[in-house]
Amino acid sequence: MYAYLKGHPDIFMSSIKEPQFFAIDIFRHQRSVRNLNEYMKCFEEARGEKRVGEASTAYLGSPNAPHEIREFCPQARIIVMLRNPVDVMQAQHSERICSRMEHIRDFEAAINSQETRYWRSGSYRGEPVMRLGYRELVRFSVQLDRYFEAFGRDNIHVIVFEDLTSDCDKVFAKTLQFLDLNPCPRQTGKVLNRNRRARSLRMQGLLEHPPASMRRLAHVFLPKSLRKRFGFSLQKLNTIYEPRKPIKQSFRILLQREYEQEIDRLSLLLDRDLTAWYRT
Repeated sequence: MYAYLKGHPDIFMSSIKEPQFFAIDIFRHQRSVRNLNEYMKCFEEARGEKRVGEASTAYLGSPNAPHEIREFCPQARIIVMLRNPVDVMQAQHSERICSRMEHIRDFEAAINSQETRYWRSGSYRGEPVMRLGYRELVRFSVQLDRYFEAFGRDNIHVIVFEDLTSDCDKVFAKTLQFLDLNPCPRQTGKVLNRNRRARSLRMQGLLEHPPASMRRLAHVFLPKSLRKRFGFSLQKLNTIYEPRKPIKQSFRILLQREYEQEIDRLSLLLDRDLTAWYRT
């Protein structure tokens, strides 16, 4: 959705997709953007577009974010995309492994582990990972209710992921209508954010957070015009795009039962039957 909105001529989306600025209560100093001056720089290239936005996924799970966003911009419009909680947990597990936040490869073991996770590379290497736990991440009814309370239902647009996958153009058109913008075709038809796996996690860490010695060598031997292209090529070679392995059926059923009441509450909140999320 970030890419689709960014392609609209009347919308400016932040240069950093997920600054996470208003999620200080859960990300703390591990946010991409940590002060107001840095945050405003994310939008300095805006040129009078009717809507200006960003796409920080942490805001939904942050108890503080709705109130901080309202104080910063009382007239904000909020777009929320929801998905089957079990699928969200699995996708998050896959992403955390690839980002070197998670070392437990088995999904069931990771979900059930109370072990503190530590960053395995990057500027926070060795520090505890500041993120919501898998189960806490998908308490959508409570999270959504906080935004309804802060902004009112008319200023919240909820997208159900299955609708996006079944009729993306219709969902995009409704989103533009919510933002009071003219219809516009999507600028990309590509499938974005496919599940990815690093061939080598060690190499992934080096490419995303190269040590100073590697950066110096690159500056000596590669002209500036080639450095970014070379790094992108190495990332591409080290990345495999593939469907996630199916969750063991017995464990999926267990998780579905665990979230049955949560999904029922969300169904009532949205006035939409989402019970298929725990019946399939």
